[in-house]
Amino acid sequence: MTSWQRWNAVAIESASSMIGFWLFGSCCPPAESLRALIAGPWSTLHEWLRTLRIKFSALLAVAAILTAIGNLGCSLRKVAINKIGDSLASSGDTFASDDDPELIGSAVPFSLKLMESVLAESPRHRSLLVAAASGFTQYAFVYVQLPADEMESHDLNAAQAMRGRARRLYLRARDYGLRGLEINTPGFSSALRRDRRSATAGVRSRTDVPLLYWTAAAWGLAISVSKDNPALIADQPLVEALIDRALALDPDFLEGAIHGFLIAYEPARQGVAGDFAERCRTHFDRQVALTGGELAAPYVSLAEAVSIQKQNRQEFESLLGTALAIDPDNKPQWRLNNIVMQRRARWLLGREEELFVPSAVAAMPNSAYAIALTRP
Repeated sequence: MTSWQRWNAVAIESASSMIGFWLFGSCCPPAESLRALIAGPWSTLHEWLRTLRIKFSALLAVAAILTAIGNLGCSLRKVAINKIGDSLASSGDTFASDDDPELIGSAVPFSLKLMESVLAESPRHRSLLVAAASGFTQYAFVYVQLPADEMESHDLNAAQAMRGRARRLYLRARDYGLRGLEINTPGFSSALRRDRRSATAGVRSRTDVPLLYWTAAAWGLAISVSKDNPALIADQPLVEALIDRALALDPDFLEGAIHGFLIAYEPARQGVAGDFAERCRTHFDRQVALTGGELAAPYVSLAEAVSIQKQNRQEFESLLGTALAIDPDNKPQWRLNNIVMQRRARWLLGREEELFVPSAVAAMPNSAYAIALTRP
């Protein structure tokens, strides 16, 4: 290998780390890589730039290195692409600890499209498929579905259009998740539709739980915004099979994320005896225990899934009050999540009069209640 080729190889390693540092703040460039980069065919990087009479800004330098990747042999190019994929897949922690949802909302689409570009070159990069599934799901929920809910009361058409966009993003996330599951379980997607329980039983590793979870979450959320799509609604048992398998393999995954999903899902579960509210509360109790009561999401989810349906106004106010009392700075890793869910809590409290009927009306027999609702 010539000195120029050695320099290029080291540059590739540095580029993948620098992308994470400059674009996502996820890591610092390894000192050894930078030292090796500087100690290339020229004595210093500065001398090389002066020789070529080119001055690059930080991002332009990365772009130049990435362009050089395209000129390498297939094996080196694959290593470079995978390095970049690793860096992108680990960028989520920086976003999660941010305190500015609008800033993150502007940054995430670029990150997601960059992930897709890398996946086009390395379609079986498993950790990047997980990141794409989770990234598209969370972006669609926070920045498309929740705003659609808030918009519905004053612009129904715009809200419906946004829910259509959310559905498309969720289905894109679902497909990335299914692609990831196919890596360890070839033929999984088709097997899931033939016999869902048998297919999910074939997923035996806890390392597959992130893919099971995010695939189920994306698919379930797509169904939730698709009341007019019977074919998609018919997929609900597949979602159930995925999340139940994730629960069986690693019930406490991601500080109780599966339990959080099931708080919202249990009211829709079919063919199960008993009161759905009790199942929701069981999952709620577990997630609160796992998060030490420092995560707002379970409180908001139980208020929406149970308190409203059961018309328990006192519980509704208590749960949302608890969610709002959480200090987002106590747990930096959940800061953005808490800020977003506290906004949701405030919005729900602002709609309290719409969500709860007067107690006298609620006590009427069903027929009288229906008549009361139709009166002008």
